[in-house]
Amino acid sequence: MTDHAKILEIACFDLISAELAAAAGADRIELCENYVKGGLTPLNDIILSARERIKIPLHVMIRPRGGDFVYSSAELEFMRQQILFCKESGIDGVVFGVLTKKNDIDRNACRKLKSAAGPMQVTFHRAIDQCVDLDKSLKLLIDLGIERVLTSGGSKNAADHIANLEVLQKIYGGELIIMLGGGVRSTNIQQLLETGCHEFHSAAITGQSLQVNVEEIKKLRKALTSGS
Repeated sequence: MTDHAKILEIACFDLISAELAAAAGADRIELCENYVKGGLTPLNDIILSARERIKIPLHVMIRPRGGDFVYSSAELEFMRQQILFCKESGIDGVVFGVLTKKNDIDRNACRKLKSAAGPMQVTFHRAIDQCVDLDKSLKLLIDLGIERVLTSGGSKNAADHIANLEVLQKIYGGELIIMLGGGVRSTNIQQLLETGCHEFHSAAITGQSLQVNVEEIKKLRKALTSGS
């Protein structure tokens, strides 16, 4: 089995956090705004500034509002336009997720958004954890050509679903990057490495501040480097 390098993606909700995370050892930045709503699309000016300042791979959240992941045609068109803007702005990847009212992946919507992304990488975010059939959903993402899925393997924290994530990695990890997210911290990263997954997503927020904790990122980076 190939021993993949361990990748640390840090979710950042402002430009200062993105710069701090990049300097502290993050391999990739997921740029969002509005932590309270779980991450929304940043303003275009913020995206452009981040691209100018951040030299490591930069992925942008494409999510027009908080709440569920069932979107109107107007919301989907906004998402498509934001993806096109990111592509024109030299962004490396986009992050989105669209579900039907029955909590299945919206195949048609995701196909259109994936098409708009062109050469950019696409990550399907934790909307996957609301799907009624995880196996069916992962197979559909592979069929759509989506490169990566962010999942905790169920509800809430990835550390609660180690066994399930290990199975998913064994079955689907060769065709789809399974990136672990949901409560990923330096205190449980060793446990999460046991899944065989090699990409990890954390906001690295440990206190009252919504800015990243640089020491936490360094601890995560050290754990992943020693665990490689």
